[in-house]
Amino acid sequence: MVGELEGMGVLQSKAVAKAVATVPRHLFAADQPLESAYAANKALVIKRDGSGNALSSLSATHIQAVMLEQAEIEPGMRVLEVGSGGYNAALLAELVGEAGTVVTADIDAEIVERARACLDAAGYGRVQVVLADADGGVPEHAPFDRIIVTAGAWDIPPAWLEQMSERGRIVVPLRMRGLTRSFAFDREDGGLVSASYRLCGFVPMQGSGAYTERLVPIADGIALQVDDQRQEFDTEALAAAVHTPRLEVWSGAAFDLPDELELFLATSTPQMAMLHGSKQLVDQGALALSVTRGVPALVVGGSFAYRTKRPNEETGGFESGVFAHGPEAEAVAARYVDLLRRWASDHRRRGAARIRYVRMPEGTAEPSAGVVAKRFGAVQISWS
Repeated sequence: MVGELEGMGVLQSKAVAKAVATVPRHLFAADQPLESAYAANKALVIKRDGSGNALSSLSATHIQAVMLEQAEIEPGMRVLEVGSGGYNAALLAELVGEAGTVVTADIDAEIVERARACLDAAGYGRVQVVLADADGGVPEHAPFDRIIVTAGAWDIPPAWLEQMSERGRIVVPLRMRGLTRSFAFDREDGGLVSASYRLCGFVPMQGSGAYTERLVPIADGIALQVDDQRQEFDTEALAAAVHTPRLEVWSGAAFDLPDELELFLATSTPQMAMLHGSKQLVDQGALALSVTRGVPALVVGGSFAYRTKRPNEETGGFESGVFAHGPEAEAVAARYVDLLRRWASDHRRRGAARIRYVRMPEGTAEPSAGVVAKRFGAVQISWS
């Protein structure tokens, strides 16, 4: 597993590589075969709800190592893990050493009991396992030099900021406009600024921090996923537009680094929403394959446009383009293509986004270009 992670370029530090090589992962996945327990890029579901949805999982070592590298943990630090499975807490214990402190918290008593048993079996009795709602943190053990969140969070609750030490860093998988990225946030000017961000995926947060993005059905097999519960759509006009002939416009710009491009598109205007479509509609020729995994769509009135790609050696392998539907297809496509060209000419590289989190009075943040409104504040994104 360590060799595989090194081959992926995930392990950047000797400390994280040593921790991953030391902790016996199979002791935290006793019901799994060794091949699954030690697969570098496989998450293991620990608990499901009555509908079969994952409530808790043992994250893939790949993403755990990525987040530990983002955290830059040093010996002697105090670390809070939000969302407990046991294995990641053991990795944290290796990184902070005997002089450090690791507290792992979860809202589910069954998961807490399981984590405690696994940690004890693996020899990590010094890790403190706490039953707690993540939104409130764990004030009795604060302050923390690092807070590592291992569930998909929709916001950063005030308690996390209040329980950070002066040199504190929060590594959190933050959900916004249908996307999730792991951000490493440091203190700056009364807010937080991201030192790095990485692609990731996690089960959603439970408890008082739980949030369900709004799913707006347009027609059979097609829906829009949005953050803003107040945002209105002309669903009848959009449903009619789906089955109109599509307008196809190509940008002449390269298509690559899709995770960076999606972040740019999704945060460029509040009129972007994640478009989800069924394979059946794709097979019928109504929509392109990109909708089956969700794709940023620019929605204006009864018209919409979304990203696609085609092979083109002149642009380095693939060219980005747009499919648009509806009475204003030309105008919506032109706006979208302009974004694709701006991305390719000005921001086509890793880490081009500067991301800040600013606390604001609850509910006062307003979405706009480069601003994603949250409950307790706003995410501000600019591109260099």
